[in-house]
Amino acid sequence: MSLIQNERIKLTATLLNNVAAAMFITGGVGPIVALSYGVPGPTGGWSALGITAIWILSGSAIAYMARLLLKRLKP
Repeated sequence: MSLIQNERIKLTATLLNNVAAAMFITGGVGPIVALSYGVPGPTGGWSALGITAIWILSGSAIAYMARLLLKRLKP
């Protein structure tokens, strides 16, 4: 039974890690690319920086949750 449980934990951690990567790319890389192509984004200045920081911190928190989940693996 622990083999099945381990696989479920690994799949869930992979899902969380993929969501975290998507959030990092959406909030961190996306605005930089949009800015380089001249696409209008959030009203410049601190609000754009704050939104980017929120996306990156949220992605980091979800990636950390995935790491914590992997600690539940059984030998």
